[in-house]
Amino acid sequence: MPIPKRVRALARNGRRLWQRWVDPVFPIQRAVTSLGPYTRYLSSWHRYKNLPGAEPLRFRDSYPCLFDATAITPYDPHYFYQAVWAMGRIARSEAKKHVDVGSDVKFVGLLATQLSVTFVDFRPLGARLPQLTSVAGTILALPFADRSIDSLSCLHVAEHVGLGRYGDPLDPSGTRRACVELARVLAPRGNLFFSVPIGQPRVCFNAHRIHSPGQIFDYFSSLDLVEFSAVDDRGELLIDAKPEQLENVVYGCGLFWLRRNRSSQ
Repeated sequence: MPIPKRVRALARNGRRLWQRWVDPVFPIQRAVTSLGPYTRYLSSWHRYKNLPGAEPLRFRDSYPCLFDATAITPYDPHYFYQAVWAMGRIARSEAKKHVDVGSDVKFVGLLATQLSVTFVDFRPLGARLPQLTSVAGTILALPFADRSIDSLSCLHVAEHVGLGRYGDPLDPSGTRRACVELARVLAPRGNLFFSVPIGQPRVCFNAHRIHSPGQIFDYFSSLDLVEFSAVDDRGELLIDAKPEQLENVVYGCGLFWLRRNRSSQ
């Protein structure tokens, strides 16, 4: 007899709540699934130490890596594709200087190998690179004059603003205010490369908000859209996507290339 749709939905929601509320502090499922990998680890230890030329193994130096023997290389589609997407378009724009607000630091570091980058975050970055400058600041009050930045990025950041996850003040309008501030500092003919989770609008407190593409277009109504691309629920990159196709995804990633025309207010 088929399981009713309502029962399947309740089961999914139950698993999701368990993963979000219980697993972070009491990871029972991970402990259970570790039994097999630990057995394989101990077996590998025994076989390795008996190999000709094997180095001595000491328990105090043991470092079990239990979950890396995967059939394919794992990756986060949002962060992988947004970095590829943004770096390619920043290079195409031939920018000489760039400002990034709070994006993944690996992306920022790689970008700094190609051009001068100023990284802004209220948690300053301690890394040192010749073309990288770290500036303490908040996305709600960027330390730049109006219309002064020619090349700007903010990837997978604005959805967190105002939820307190990173110690910031609670603010239901945090994402909208962040978008307004990014638009404020963008220079005439300047390019903004922006991403957030997209799909059915909701707040997954206190992790992130999810916005529809239309909401983001409204937040940046003073700017022109150059390109809208996206990562869908299957983890596939869609170049030049149709916004209406992404309105009902569960957890996609919207990639917005925006520009300020000289004549815009």
